[in-house]
Amino acid sequence: MPKPHQPRHGSMQFWPRKRASRPYARIRSFATGEGLLAFAGYKMGMTHVKAFDSYKHSMTKNESVALPVTILECPPLRIYSVRGHRRDTYGSKVVKEAVVAGKDKHLARKLPHKPADNPSSLLDAFPTDLDDVTVLVSTQPSLTGTGQKKPQVFEVGLGGKTAADKLAAAKALVGRDIKASELFKEGEYVDLHAITTGRGYQGPVKRFGIDLKPHKTEKGRRRPGNIGAWFGQQHTMYRVAFAGQMGYHQRAQYNNQILKITDKPEEVNLQGGFLHYGVGRRGNEFLIVKGSVPGPKKRMITILKAIRLKRAIQAPTVEEIALASQQGK
Repeated sequence: MPKPHQPRHGSMQFWPRKRASRPYARIRSFATGEGLLAFAGYKMGMTHVKAFDSYKHSMTKNESVALPVTILECPPLRIYSVRGHRRDTYGSKVVKEAVVAGKDKHLARKLPHKPADNPSSLLDAFPTDLDDVTVLVSTQPSLTGTGQKKPQVFEVGLGGKTAADKLAAAKALVGRDIKASELFKEGEYVDLHAITTGRGYQGPVKRFGIDLKPHKTEKGRRRPGNIGAWFGQQHTMYRVAFAGQMGYHQRAQYNNQILKITDKPEEVNLQGGFLHYGVGRRGNEFLIVKGSVPGPKKRMITILKAIRLKRAIQAPTVEEIALASQQGK
């Protein structure tokens, strides 16, 4: 029998493997579109659905199939501030920021500010020679079952060809609640950015998947047998598998399909609620996303319009959502 080939795990694309600086993702690039280009949802958990596949090139055409799905609870977003950017040799810099948020006791704990009485007048005074306009949005976790109150605040791009178009889009969003159904529709592909589940400090066997050495090996079984040629003067190449932080890294998962959007919590709430989450609440919208989503339950997931989609496939029609209890009842 030939010797199985098992390369070490852990792509060099992500290095160093250290903890993320905050529990929600920072987004640096957005796809083109209209209005707000990203949204936020909270991971409730997974279940499965029965869906009718009508895609003409599918192997299961005209059949009902079972698909694993993740439920995201999406409370409305609010605009905290509008930012104007100018580009120079060293990149983009914020040259003007107008705080347009109203009175919110939970938001005041995160970012103390004076509530804006007339947001439109603040935006009318914006410079006209800007290169880009973005917004800071705040979530409303107090409306969900996460138990959190203090909102997350993150920067989001706006759709438009010019800065004037983006400023006009910002004016249309200021002072009101923004719902997920305004950005996405059923069958659309989205990118999900999140902080993965933290595993703490782990050894190289679990962290990189190296094999255990024979039981009589000197200096430990659960460590690499060779640390490379460049080991003099305490030198070690960074590619050698050693112990360190595992999980709690920022990752992007591309091209996730939205199977269904609903504002009825009874359609997604499991019997007895989701483990370690509870139940979704009325007034929020729920995204049913095909497949799994990075991160643990209750973690904020940043949802973006797909930035590298090559070919969209028609989404199956959801016929039934499995709502059986996860507590063995």
